[in-house]
Amino acid sequence: MNSVIPTKYWHTLPDGRVQCDVCPRACKMHEGQRGMCFVRMRQDDQVVLTTYGRSSGFCVDPVEKKPLNHFLPGTPILSFGTAGCNLACRFCQNWDISKSREIDTLADAASPELIAQAAGQLGCRSVAFTYNDPVIFMEYAIEVAQACHERGIRAVAVTAGYICDEPRVEFYRTMDAANVDLKGFSEAFYQKLCVGHLQPVLDTLVYLRHETDVWFEITNLIIPDENDTTEELEAMSQWVVEKLGPDVPMHFTAFHPDYKMLDTPHTPPATLTRARKIALKNGVRYAYTGNVHDEQGGSTYCHGCGAKIIGRDWYVLTAWELTDDGRCHFCQTPCAGVFEGAPGAWGSRRRPVRLMNFAV
Repeated sequence: MNSVIPTKYWHTLPDGRVQCDVCPRACKMHEGQRGMCFVRMRQDDQVVLTTYGRSSGFCVDPVEKKPLNHFLPGTPILSFGTAGCNLACRFCQNWDISKSREIDTLADAASPELIAQAAGQLGCRSVAFTYNDPVIFMEYAIEVAQACHERGIRAVAVTAGYICDEPRVEFYRTMDAANVDLKGFSEAFYQKLCVGHLQPVLDTLVYLRHETDVWFEITNLIIPDENDTTEELEAMSQWVVEKLGPDVPMHFTAFHPDYKMLDTPHTPPATLTRARKIALKNGVRYAYTGNVHDEQGGSTYCHGCGAKIIGRDWYVLTAWELTDDGRCHFCQTPCAGVFEGAPGAWGSRRRPVRLMNFAV
């Protein structure tokens, strides 16, 4: 299988360089140069994707680990990524993959059909493009999603939402769900720590909410002294309710020292609890804490009567009080999400997978 394929979102500049139009970074390349994402490059006067069909590894996870708390709860999801990324976050928690410049990182060769076949044999209800951002390998992700759909398997994008308008439409046309990292809520944060901009991410969130049927949830990694002020958390959660509505779940997750921010301390659990309370106060119906053991902060409560309707201990479901059509068992208030009657029972297991063991 050829790992280098042509792409269509690019144009030639008057000075002879070629500009990639997939993301707002708009990398401008001479022949043989790669974009910042590393996986898109100029070859033979066009932009090509160099990692089609190549993965950094496959693993079956609980869907809650993406994190998605309102999308087929309790079910297993086949997760994989490639190499590279179109942001440069100093706090990257997957930097060994996203910042990889070694093709050897891409251990598994896998066609879309093989991935769909493996997911079906493993009993996975969905496949996740994660670890690095699927926007940069969108052609591969789209064809995997299409192959999965033919087998009744959903496609999930775990993404920073950093993509331009036209490719955004094509990409999300094939996605069933997404978790979007809203890394901070200031332009200064994005420029300083991500070498990017905030507005394109907000544009993606608004597009998902108002122009698609994609189920999506938001993750905000809270970093001490960087994006953890009450003012910023207030502004973010108020914007979510105003622009996206109260039903979009928000996950406030804990930072751990990594990559280029090894001197920054772990996020105190109290900070996550404060963020969750702020979001709930501002009208977010489903706010969660993550990367910490917090059964209350990880569980889902009915916004009608306040009852616990989905209990979670880490990634294990401990309570289920939803009707088959996704309503509170106690007061019949609908719970926003994608539910299919009874939940899955995958639990917290993590199962590495080698695709060479599966045959189409």
